[in-house]
Amino acid sequence: MFLKARRSSRARTAAAGLAAVALLATACGGSSSSGDANKDTLVVYTGQSGDWQLNFNPYSPTMLEGPGTIFEPLFFFNNIRDVEPRPRLGKSFKWNADGTQLDVELRDDAKWSDGQEFTAEDVVFTLDMVSKNATMNSTGYKGVATAVDDTHVTIKFTEPSFMDGPQVLGRIWMVPQHKWKDIATPATDVVKEPVGTGPFMLDEFKAQAFTLKSNPAYHSGEPALKKIRYLALSGNQSGEAALKQGQIDWQTGPVPDIANVEKNYPGYKAITIPMNQVALFTCSNAALGCQGPQTDVAVRKAIYYAVNRTQINSLAFENTASEVSPGAALLERDKDQISGELQEKTAPMQPDEAKATQLLESAGYAKGGDGIYAKDGKPLAMTLKVVAGWTDYITAVDTMSQQLQKVGIKVTAQQVSWNEWSDARGRGNFELLIDSLHQGPAPDPFYNASYFFSTATTAKVGETANPNFSRFSNPAVDAALAALKGIDPEDDAARQPHFDTIQTEIEKSLPYIPVLTGGTTSEYNAKKFTGWPTKDDLYSFPAVWARPEHSEIYLKLKPAGQ
Repeated sequence: MFLKARRSSRARTAAAGLAAVALLATACGGSSSSGDANKDTLVVYTGQSGDWQLNFNPYSPTMLEGPGTIFEPLFFFNNIRDVEPRPRLGKSFKWNADGTQLDVELRDDAKWSDGQEFTAEDVVFTLDMVSKNATMNSTGYKGVATAVDDTHVTIKFTEPSFMDGPQVLGRIWMVPQHKWKDIATPATDVVKEPVGTGPFMLDEFKAQAFTLKSNPAYHSGEPALKKIRYLALSGNQSGEAALKQGQIDWQTGPVPDIANVEKNYPGYKAITIPMNQVALFTCSNAALGCQGPQTDVAVRKAIYYAVNRTQINSLAFENTASEVSPGAALLERDKDQISGELQEKTAPMQPDEAKATQLLESAGYAKGGDGIYAKDGKPLAMTLKVVAGWTDYITAVDTMSQQLQKVGIKVTAQQVSWNEWSDARGRGNFELLIDSLHQGPAPDPFYNASYFFSTATTAKVGETANPNFSRFSNPAVDAALAALKGIDPEDDAARQPHFDTIQTEIEKSLPYIPVLTGGTTSEYNAKKFTGWPTKDDLYSFPAVWARPEHSEIYLKLKPAGQ
């Protein structure tokens, strides 16, 4: 998600944005302008447009907050740099020789925020719950966990599962058995009063803002950061205005004139990291209930060739984005795993309108009198959902709509609330929507593929997919993912043929039509807090909406002067 203010619409919405900021400053207290009372409070804006809907279930696709802050993983894996994982609730772990058994030692000094002890039984309960609820199991976990004693857990797999390590250890959020055992529907319960082991606890919830407070009994010591206030604003212009007034300490997303943040926002700095891939998500699989022209691969490929990525980058993203691979691996981080068998290493930055029209006409589409292609009497027209207030994305989809009109494809942008967008994405009730493919717990293209391109992480339309929202299902990709789980991650030669299969099959289908690799940019208050990640010290991916990465940053931050 990008949060850049759209320059062409700023004048129209600035007054409303400033009013919203003024209201929130009154209701919640400002950050740097409210005196010593808020010197330990970090005010963040995640891009939330409209009121918050209470939901602290870390496994819900519509949860507000929790992973890493309230609910912890066993370890933290840095997905930008290849470094040793940092212990959270775990102390150490070890695989057996063939990757079928993972032994984990837990810390013995962790407590739940209600005072009860954290033990191996909580880990086993959490893992069992995730494995029994498909919509909660975004990592595809299939192990069987046993508590050896209070501080040791053994997880057994029916097949070699080396690649499951960072997912099980780093992306499953431990929950208290004594609280969750009585929840009848853990996949959908909103968890109004979260109890976790994390460094923060829920302090106060309101529709326009909620606050986390530091956990004084946190096993690694109470954080120096005492409170985190999450604001809901009316959109990106409000975020920009709040940043300008010093009412926000951290937001993720480009702002106008991104190159001069330190000049335009005194006391603030910015950092940009290429990480998440902006894409047009398509409900692509008719066999699972998807409906619409986008279920035709020829249509998806025509869109792929018709868009002008250079123009989109300039108009929507201030040229902070970069090229993207049609095989979905990151061009920079994963350069050693990019397949040499791809037809195109990168998606074209300039449109190929002739290629787009050739693809459509070869698939039986004919252009009507209105200039729009049609087939079997149905015009090539689709709706593209975008979150209201995500103005950089709105700019991108408006630009793409105009570009696609030139080749006879009609795309109508539909702005909806985040809640409506998220629900449609999960249930497959969309033709196109704009979002980005996120990365996994470790710097390896396996995880992105296992999340978004695995049959195990999707569902029929009407049921919640998590996170293979396109409903992509390909036996060759599934087999390659399964094979990679059983290969030592250090064995590059043995792994590469499977990456070749995954990337070439993705390129053939394009269920997520790649747009650009997003330059994820954050602006942060360096005058008020110290400890922020830098390009020389990327101890965590710096995005306020990245979980649990943001919690590592919260743990490092200190009020200036401490």
